Amino acid sequence: MLDLVIDARSASISPGFDVRRILPYRLRRMLGPFVFMDHAGPVNVAPEQLPNLDVLPHPHIGLSTVSYLFGGQVTHRDSLGVQQIIRPGEVNWMTAGSGIAHSERFEDPATLAGGALEMIQTWVALPEADEEQAPTFANYQPQELPIFTDTGVWMRLIAGDAFGLKNDVKTHSPLFYLHVVLQAGARFGLPRGYPERGAYVAKGSVEVGGRRYTAGQLLVFTPGQDPVLIAQEASTLMLLGGEPLGERFIWWNFVSSRRERIEQAKADWQAGRIALPPNDNAEFVPLPQDKSRPAGSAPSPQALS
Repeated sequence: MLDLVIDARSASISPGFDVRRILPYRLRRMLGPFVFMDHAGPVNVAPEQLPNLDVLPHPHIGLSTVSYLFGGQVTHRDSLGVQQIIRPGEVNWMTAGSGIAHSERFEDPATLAGGALEMIQTWVALPEADEEQAPTFANYQPQELPIFTDTGVWMRLIAGDAFGLKNDVKTHSPLFYLHVVLQAGARFGLPRGYPERGAYVAKGSVEVGGRRYTAGQLLVFTPGQDPVLIAQEASTLMLLGGEPLGERFIWWNFVSSRRERIEQAKADWQAGRIALPPNDNAEFVPLPQDKSRPAGSAPSPQALS
C-alpha cells in the first residue's frame, strides 16, 4: 500500500531560517509533476528579526512555484514587476518557463499577528513543450478555491482536479493538490485516477494500514491502491500527485528535461541575463560555486520557491 515514507530533512534557506525539506529525495525525485516541497515554520521571531528570514532575488527556469500559507504573510516580487502579498488560504502560482527571478520578503510585523508564520512551498515541473514558455504570475484568492466539508473533514482544492472539485488555477499537466484538515477519528481516502499519489502530514498523525505516521512524513502510495487515512488526532495533510512527466534535472533553483539547459541557466544568471525584480534589485543570491557534483544532484535549492 505504501511504496515509500519520506522523512523531512532540515535545510537552511537563509541565516537563521531553516525549513523541513521533503522533495526531492534521493529515492524519490518527483511525485507526479511535483519536484520540490518545503515546509517552513511555524516560525516565531521578534519583529526586528523578520528581515533575517528574507529570501533575496533568485532565478528559476522550467517549473511553476506554488506558495501556500497556513499563517503569517509574505511579499513576493518578481522580474515581471509583480508585487503581491500572499496570505493564508491564497495561492501564488508563478510559472518560470524560460526564466524569472523573484524574492520573498517578510516586511510587515503583522506577519506574526494572530499566530506563527507557516507555509508550504512546492515546485511543479513543466511538460517539455511548456518549459520555455514566457514567465507568468497569478494570485488566487480563497473564494476561488473550492472547499468541501463533511463530518470531521475540511478540504480545500489548491490546484488540479480531485473528488469532483475543480478551480481556475492554471496547471500544465494532470495533477491534484489539496489542503485537508481532519478531526480525530475522521477517515479520508485519496483521489482516484492518478498513477502517483502522496500525503504529507503537516500536523498531527494518521494511521494507514495499521501503522501510525506523524508530522513531517510524506507517504507515497502504491499505484492502484485505495488506502484509507485515519486521523489519530486533529491533523493537517497536504495531498499531492498526478501524472509523471519523465526525468528532470535539478540544480539549485533550475529544473529542466535537458542537462544542457541547466548549464545555460547557470551562465545566464551569472551574466545577468535573467532580470532582477525592478522593485527589488539592490541585492540577489549569487550562483553557487559547486563543481564537485553534476547537475541534477547539487547544490540544494536555496529558495523557498
